[in-house]
Amino acid sequence: MKHDRTFDPQYGTAVELMPGVRRLTVNNPGPFTFHGTNSYLLGTSRLICVDPGPALEGQVDTILKAAQGAVIEAILITHTHVDHSPGARLLKERTGAEIIGCGPHRPARALLENEVNPLDASGDKDYAPDRLLEDGEMFEAAGISLEAVATPGHTSNHLCFALAGEPVLLSADHVMGWSTSVVAPPDGSMQDYMASIDKLLARSESVYLPGHGGIVRDAIDYVRDLKQHRLDREASILHELTKGQRSIPEIVSVLYAAVDPALHPAAGLSVFAHLEDLADRGRVEASPELSLAARYRLTG
Repeated sequence: MKHDRTFDPQYGTAVELMPGVRRLTVNNPGPFTFHGTNSYLLGTSRLICVDPGPALEGQVDTILKAAQGAVIEAILITHTHVDHSPGARLLKERTGAEIIGCGPHRPARALLENEVNPLDASGDKDYAPDRLLEDGEMFEAAGISLEAVATPGHTSNHLCFALAGEPVLLSADHVMGWSTSVVAPPDGSMQDYMASIDKLLARSESVYLPGHGGIVRDAIDYVRDLKQHRLDREASILHELTKGQRSIPEIVSVLYAAVDPALHPAAGLSVFAHLEDLADRGRVEASPELSLAARYRLTG
């Protein structure tokens, strides 16, 4: 996948993307956030805030300044990673708006015996929504109608939001504008992620507003590329296993040889997600048991 390095975050500024849609990028750049996490303000005289970001008072001040006195009627949350949802509590304190959207943070599966969740600190365990939205449920505030689209994979509670009457989807971290999504067990599930990719391919939205990076145009083609990227990665993993039993670090050292070694642990989680999916489908088996420390081989 090609990364768009031209994205200008314009920190502290509400960037109008289309009538009634503005983007605010949090100044929290990093290897997993690109130039920062995107919050969105929907509406004009009345507003919905989507993903206020981390629990930074300055970020809430930026959102309220951008609102220019317009009432924020609802705070919409796509998923519970600490760069997306904790700011909702601060914004609610300042505005009284309800927190609406995804359910509480939860792993995609139970931890295996002796397994430690390497991304445990990334989950917002204090998230407490006032109202949950189910897949396909319509929500209206500030004169705007949105459809909740359940897209588990990156997290088990991940939601996208489709703007009714518009070819626009707020895709959060399921489809980002600069990189493939992190899918890391036990928080994430590759099987769920791929099913969610297919779900979006069956929809009609052609413009995505992602949680990181710029606008994704020609979104269906972009999502097809994302799917093919994952299928190619799976094929590469299977090819490595044709050479014999391999550990995750051994697979990563080959498949991610051109990637900064500092990112290899994250790459290992992605490989683990693929191996977990392949094991569920009976394509590979682990010795002694499915884990980051196991050695993997082809079945049969």
